[in-house]
Amino acid sequence: MSLRHYLSVTDLSPAEVRETLLLASDIKRNPGKYRQALAGQTLAMIFQKKSTRTRVSFEVGMYQLGGHALFLSGADIQIGRGETIEDTAKVISRYCNGIMARVYGHDVIEDLGKYATVPVINGLSDLEHPCQTLCDVQTLVEHWTADGGFDPDVLRGKTLCYVGDGNNMAHSLLDTGAATGLNVTIVAPADYAPSPVIVERARKLGEQTGAKIVVSTDPISGVQGADCIYTDVWASMGQEEEAQKRQRDFAGFQVDETMMRRANPGCLFMHCLPAHRGEEVSAEVCDGPRSIIFDEAENRLHIQKALMVRLMGGR
Repeated sequence: MSLRHYLSVTDLSPAEVRETLLLASDIKRNPGKYRQALAGQTLAMIFQKKSTRTRVSFEVGMYQLGGHALFLSGADIQIGRGETIEDTAKVISRYCNGIMARVYGHDVIEDLGKYATVPVINGLSDLEHPCQTLCDVQTLVEHWTADGGFDPDVLRGKTLCYVGDGNNMAHSLLDTGAATGLNVTIVAPADYAPSPVIVERARKLGEQTGAKIVVSTDPISGVQGADCIYTDVWASMGQEEEAQKRQRDFAGFQVDETMMRRANPGCLFMHCLPAHRGEEVSAEVCDGPRSIIFDEAENRLHIQKALMVRLMGGR
């Protein structure tokens, strides 16, 4: 695999996405095989945004692979005092074997990738959340493959419907669905539609894999035929001042039992967390029997271990 960085799902071909899912499943089932996969290596973790799942899963993942993770908040390093991304990337590359960054602007992650001489992983940017959506499809494969097996082809012909803000989660779900043959419908108010550029690139890739990409503004008809309904908070980190306006704009977009009944029988519920029960999702759905949110959260650990093994394992 020639990949050096993982800044977007589109950095992986459909075949590479499949290989990474299979590797994540093997790591999850046979962790002992990988205990020394990254022995002696260090991952620098840059956090402009706070996190629970991203920090814990990457730090624990590196430990379980025999390596070490170094937490660097914006207040801990000189990037918070005006040092350029270029200088930061070049210096950290001299010390560490990989960089994971959770940032605001996507340009920051792109600049890290441009100047770093070690692999860079996008732990989240305002444009994309590519680690999360790989763990999402890993979770769906686990639930949809019969007899406890793991067959990524089970995604083909199934439909995931994302309801809410056409944000970084929507963008990466579009890319991931297109790469795996999973149909993706985005249901969002017109003013919160996903990037047309990302929608178009997902449609083009979907023509090759069989994935159907749909964008809708109707939360009633949009979820019909869904095998999984997915949502995210209406106001992401950095958008707190817009929270009240967004609650008004997203009226009718809450994932509740009424919406779940419009989908296919047995429809699953997903959320990248943290969840605001009573806003984008009802507590009844979020904590109900069709919710697989904690399976998703666990699989962040396994998919990210797979990414690190693929990116850093040969160094």
